[in-house]
Amino acid sequence: MTLATRPAATYGRQARNRLAEATDPGPAGAHAALETFYHAFNTRSADVLTKVWLPDDLIRLSNPLGGIVEGIAGIVRLYDGIFTGPARVWVEFYDIVAYGLGPTGVVFAGRERGEFRKADATVELEIRTSRVFAYHDGRWGQLHHHGSITDPALLERYRAAVAG
Repeated sequence: MTLATRPAATYGRQARNRLAEATDPGPAGAHAALETFYHAFNTRSADVLTKVWLPDDLIRLSNPLGGIVEGIAGIVRLYDGIFTGPARVWVEFYDIVAYGLGPTGVVFAGRERGEFRKADATVELEIRTSRVFAYHDGRWGQLHHHGSITDPALLERYRAAVAG
Protein backbone atom coordinates (compact mmCIF):
# COMPACT_ATOMS: atom_id res chain seq x y z
CA MET A 1 0.00 0.00 0.00
CA THR A 2 1.33 3.43 -0.83
CA LEU A 3 1.69 5.94 1.97
CA ALA A 4 -1.70 7.59 1.39
CA THR A 5 -4.52 6.87 -1.05
CA ARG A 6 -8.05 8.17 -1.50
CA PRO A 7 -10.35 5.19 -2.18
CA ALA A 8 -13.36 6.01 -4.33
CA ALA A 9 -15.57 3.72 -2.24
CA THR A 10 -17.99 4.66 0.51
CA TYR A 11 -19.23 2.11 3.03
CA GLY A 12 -22.77 2.40 4.34
CA ARG A 13 -26.06 0.56 4.27
CA GLN A 14 -25.08 -1.29 1.08
CA ALA A 15 -21.83 -2.58 2.62
CA ARG A 16 -21.26 -6.31 2.22
CA ASN A 17 -19.93 -8.99 4.55
CA ARG A 18 -16.49 -9.61 3.07
CA LEU A 19 -14.86 -11.46 5.98
CA ALA A 20 -13.62 -14.19 3.64
CA GLU A 21 -11.74 -11.56 1.60
CA ALA A 22 -10.24 -9.98 4.73
CA THR A 23 -7.70 -12.82 4.72
CA ASP A 24 -5.95 -11.27 1.69
CA PRO A 25 -2.72 -9.82 3.14
CA GLY A 26 -2.77 -6.84 0.76
CA PRO A 27 -4.73 -3.59 0.70
CA ALA A 28 -7.78 -5.33 -0.77
CA GLY A 29 -8.03 -7.41 2.41
CA ALA A 30 -7.90 -4.30 4.61
CA HIS A 31 -10.69 -2.70 2.57
CA ALA A 32 -12.72 -5.92 2.85
CA ALA A 33 -12.43 -5.80 6.65
CA LEU A 34 -13.42 -2.12 6.70
CA GLU A 35 -16.47 -2.73 4.51
CA THR A 36 -17.44 -5.69 6.69
CA PHE A 37 -17.44 -3.43 9.76
CA TYR A 38 -20.03 -1.16 8.12
CA HIS A 39 -22.05 -4.18 7.01
CA ALA A 40 -22.07 -5.48 10.60
CA PHE A 41 -22.98 -2.09 12.08
CA ASN A 42 -25.74 -1.27 9.64
CA THR A 43 -27.29 -4.76 9.76
CA ARG A 44 -26.91 -4.87 13.57
CA SER A 45 -24.86 -8.07 13.52
CA ALA A 46 -22.89 -8.44 16.74
CA ASP A 47 -21.54 -11.79 15.52
CA VAL A 48 -19.97 -10.32 12.36
CA LEU A 49 -18.83 -7.21 14.21
CA THR A 50 -16.98 -9.36 16.74
CA LYS A 51 -15.09 -11.02 13.88
CA VAL A 52 -13.99 -7.67 12.44
CA TRP A 53 -12.09 -6.67 15.60
CA LEU A 54 -8.84 -8.33 16.64
CA PRO A 55 -9.16 -10.16 19.97
CA ASP A 56 -6.85 -8.25 22.27
CA ASP A 57 -7.39 -6.69 25.69
CA LEU A 58 -5.92 -3.37 24.53
CA ILE A 59 -7.94 -2.75 21.38
CA ARG A 60 -9.80 0.50 21.89
CA LEU A 61 -12.93 2.30 20.81
CA SER A 62 -13.36 6.01 21.57
CA ASN A 63 -16.56 7.79 20.61
CA PRO A 64 -18.54 10.87 21.65
CA LEU A 65 -21.12 9.12 23.84
CA GLY A 66 -19.71 5.65 24.49
CA GLY A 67 -16.50 7.03 25.92
CA ILE A 68 -13.34 4.94 25.82
CA VAL A 69 -13.85 1.19 25.79
CA GLU A 70 -10.99 -1.33 25.80
CA GLY A 71 -10.99 -5.00 24.90
CA ILE A 72 -13.22 -7.04 22.65
CA ALA A 73 -15.72 -7.90 25.43
CA GLY A 74 -16.38 -4.25 26.27
CA ILE A 75 -16.60 -3.22 22.61
CA VAL A 76 -19.06 -6.01 21.83
CA ARG A 77 -21.14 -5.03 24.89
CA LEU A 78 -21.29 -1.42 23.71
CA TYR A 79 -22.36 -2.36 20.18
CA ASP A 80 -24.80 -4.98 21.44
CA GLY A 81 -26.51 -2.26 23.47
CA ILE A 82 -26.84 -0.16 20.32
CA PHE A 83 -28.10 -3.13 18.28
CA THR A 84 -30.68 -4.36 20.79
CA GLY A 85 -31.77 -1.03 22.25
CA PRO A 86 -34.68 1.17 21.18
CA ALA A 87 -32.60 3.43 18.92
CA ARG A 88 -32.01 2.86 15.23
CA VAL A 89 -28.72 4.11 13.83
CA TRP A 90 -27.07 3.90 10.44
CA VAL A 91 -23.83 5.43 9.21
CA GLU A 92 -21.91 5.72 5.96
CA PHE A 93 -18.12 6.17 5.87
CA TYR A 94 -16.99 8.56 3.11
CA ASP A 95 -14.26 11.06 2.19
CA ILE A 96 -11.81 8.32 3.14
CA VAL A 97 -8.03 8.52 3.09
CA ALA A 98 -6.13 5.27 3.66
CA TYR A 99 -2.71 5.69 5.28
CA GLY A 100 -0.48 2.66 4.80
CA LEU A 101 1.62 1.69 7.80
CA GLY A 102 3.82 -0.81 6.00
CA PRO A 103 2.57 -4.18 4.82
CA THR A 104 0.58 -5.02 7.95
CA GLY A 105 -1.18 -1.84 9.02
CA VAL A 106 -3.51 0.83 7.69
CA VAL A 107 -5.38 3.81 9.13
CA PHE A 108 -8.64 4.76 7.43
CA ALA A 109 -9.57 8.37 8.22
CA GLY A 110 -12.64 10.13 6.96
CA ARG A 111 -16.16 11.13 7.87
CA GLU A 112 -19.37 9.35 8.70
CA ARG A 113 -22.81 10.67 7.91
CA GLY A 114 -25.92 8.96 9.11
CA GLU A 115 -28.95 9.07 11.29
CA PHE A 116 -29.85 8.35 14.90
CA ARG A 117 -33.54 7.75 15.59
CA LYS A 118 -35.16 7.03 18.95
CA ALA A 119 -38.85 7.54 19.69
CA ASP A 120 -39.75 10.93 18.22
CA ALA A 121 -36.16 12.21 18.07
CA THR A 122 -34.12 12.08 14.85
CA VAL A 123 -30.58 13.44 14.62
CA GLU A 124 -28.59 13.65 11.39
CA LEU A 125 -25.07 12.57 12.27
CA GLU A 126 -21.76 13.98 11.02
CA ILE A 127 -18.77 12.31 12.67
CA ARG A 128 -15.03 12.54 12.06
CA THR A 129 -13.78 8.95 12.13
CA SER A 130 -10.48 7.05 12.16
CA ARG A 131 -10.15 3.27 12.14
CA VAL A 132 -6.87 1.37 12.53
CA PHE A 133 -6.54 -2.11 11.03
CA ALA A 134 -3.70 -4.63 11.22
CA TYR A 135 -2.97 -7.89 9.45
CA HIS A 136 -2.58 -10.49 12.22
CA ASP A 137 -2.96 -14.28 12.33
CA GLY A 138 -3.94 -14.49 8.68
CA ARG A 139 -6.57 -11.75 8.55
CA TRP A 140 -7.16 -8.01 8.75
CA GLY A 141 -8.85 -6.83 11.92
CA GLN A 142 -9.64 -3.58 13.64
CA LEU A 143 -7.41 -2.43 16.51
CA HIS A 144 -8.72 1.05 17.20
CA HIS A 145 -11.62 3.36 16.37
CA HIS A 146 -11.95 7.04 17.18
CA GLY A 147 -15.00 9.09 16.33
CA SER A 148 -15.73 12.68 17.24
CA ILE A 149 -18.49 15.18 16.62
CA THR A 150 -16.88 18.58 16.21
CA ASP A 151 -20.09 20.64 15.98
CA PRO A 152 -21.06 21.44 19.62
CA ALA A 153 -24.75 21.98 18.77
CA LEU A 154 -24.95 18.63 16.94
CA LEU A 155 -23.21 16.89 19.83
CA GLU A 156 -25.73 18.35 22.29
CA ARG A 157 -28.70 17.31 20.10
CA TYR A 158 -27.24 13.81 19.85
CA ARG A 159 -26.70 13.57 23.64
CA ALA A 160 -30.26 14.73 24.29
CA ALA A 161 -31.74 12.25 21.80
CA VAL A 162 -29.76 9.33 23.28
CA ALA A 163 -30.83 10.31 26.79
CA GLY A 164 -34.44 10.35 25.57
